[in-house]
Amino acid sequence: MNRRKFLKGLSATAAAPLLLGGVPFSIPSFAAPLSRLSGFSDNDRVLIILQLHGGNDGINTLIPLSNYDHYYSRRANIALPYRNGNRRIIELDSTVADADKAGLHPDMKALKSIYDEGFMKVIQAVAYPNTNGSHFRGRDIWFMGGGANDYFDSGWIGRYLKSRIPTGLSYPDDFPNADMKDPLAIELGNETSLIFHQSDNIPVSLSLGGSPEGFANNVDTLDGFQDRGIDIKGQPPEHISQTQYGEELNWILGLEDKTEDYAARLREVYQRAPETRADYPEVYPLTSSPGSRRNPLSDQFKLIAKLLDGGGQGVKTKVFMARIGGFDTHAQQTVGYDPTMGTHAALLYHISTALAAFQEDLRQRGLEQRVLTVTSSEFGRRIHSNGSFGTDHGTGAPMFVIGRGVQGGLLGTNPDLSKNNIDMQYDYRQVYSHILRDWMLVDEQTIRNDVFFGNFLDGPNPQGGFFEDIELIRDQITSTKNQTAIDQLQVFPNPANIYTTINFVCAYSQHINISINDTKGNMVMPLFSEFYHAGKHQKTINVQALPPGVYMIRWQSEDFQIVKKLIIRT
Repeated sequence: MNRRKFLKGLSATAAAPLLLGGVPFSIPSFAAPLSRLSGFSDNDRVLIILQLHGGNDGINTLIPLSNYDHYYSRRANIALPYRNGNRRIIELDSTVADADKAGLHPDMKALKSIYDEGFMKVIQAVAYPNTNGSHFRGRDIWFMGGGANDYFDSGWIGRYLKSRIPTGLSYPDDFPNADMKDPLAIELGNETSLIFHQSDNIPVSLSLGGSPEGFANNVDTLDGFQDRGIDIKGQPPEHISQTQYGEELNWILGLEDKTEDYAARLREVYQRAPETRADYPEVYPLTSSPGSRRNPLSDQFKLIAKLLDGGGQGVKTKVFMARIGGFDTHAQQTVGYDPTMGTHAALLYHISTALAAFQEDLRQRGLEQRVLTVTSSEFGRRIHSNGSFGTDHGTGAPMFVIGRGVQGGLLGTNPDLSKNNIDMQYDYRQVYSHILRDWMLVDEQTIRNDVFFGNFLDGPNPQGGFFEDIELIRDQITSTKNQTAIDQLQVFPNPANIYTTINFVCAYSQHINISINDTKGNMVMPLFSEFYHAGKHQKTINVQALPPGVYMIRWQSEDFQIVKKLIIRT
């Protein structure tokens, strides 16, 4: 029995599907790095990755309007109407320069509403140098956080989560415990992706393919190994218990105990959460095609919202992955009689309406300020269409970043339509690096050295020049549970070196806690914990004792929270 060999085999084979709330899932891994999470982070922010399997056609998702006639000429058989028709392109933003003007597919009205509210960033032409056109290899590159010539055996989320694990704790003896009962990452579906893998270890995710209730019930009915002469309670025979084989077998059987613990925990949280009152779409209303009518994302996002809620005691899971397939649209991407309808239209409708419903669900649960969602696909499609009303494998495509913490807007310009493929404007690792730094509050050194093995924040771009700093995350993120609690939190001067002043306005009398935290969420300086009456308030604080760097000012009442970045300079 060899533990390393077992780990490698388990990561590939142990994702047997179970059900929770109708969504399939499985448990492939509960090794030490997953469970050593006591005190993992006081930062309660959550990242959701929505994977679009198959390579999304970005040009019919985000249509270049600055040169619409050229767009039409390159893909006349699937081109979406702009100036005429009831179902025409939705202009995204009339305030941008003419060269940047773009529009959304007519079935993406729900995302247009989020954009208009200022809570969606659209990033043009995201790829990596020398994009690989293979679905599996291309997907692995995005998941591993590498380039075209890299072959990492770990994923960038796995490395990020590993970097957050405190030292000094052992598994399985110490975990789960009262401080960290939840898996660090959850993937919806029947497999565990490379993105969650760690080198020489089991992935850091729990793969959910159904409801927590169904999953737990399945775990409860496992028969064990009684047919092999092993005690059904999971104990190896006495004559081997003291051997190396027995020790390894005990370790493996310990994973079964972890499975039971996490299954019971998820079932408990799921059952405690109130049902959603948001209107999740069930079907695409404009086609009778059984394969594209049902919305596969609604149940996934409902499940995530319930787990995060948990009746006020939701999971502390940091990363979720949802998925939707069907984007390999070589043929019949649209229907011949109407390019606004067909397989691709239904998929974009599913994404747009499910994400909008999810944002409303989070808002009603008071969770909207904690969650950020980003879309991902292994590549885009070529600029020209083919003769089968479809598109072939290409390179770059847009990414969408959604959440109340997002600095909304359109980033990048329309592609050069005279080429076969879209030139890269942003490296996908650049986008993820900024999400880690500005949303998950990971320090830059960890991102450069441990996660992406290079500087994708402002370092040299292989395409020439330097990566630009992307404004993805708002400087100030507010809760929506009680909008009247506070008008605004202002900090000036910022950056500061000796003193800074905090100004805020309370709409009613309430007890307020204000502190300075580091980017991991750990408190470094408690400031005030006092009762404040309605009205304007001002507090001046001495920050001279703080080392130079980036900090977060946390303003917290009973039902309202604001986090604002504070920079300390010498």
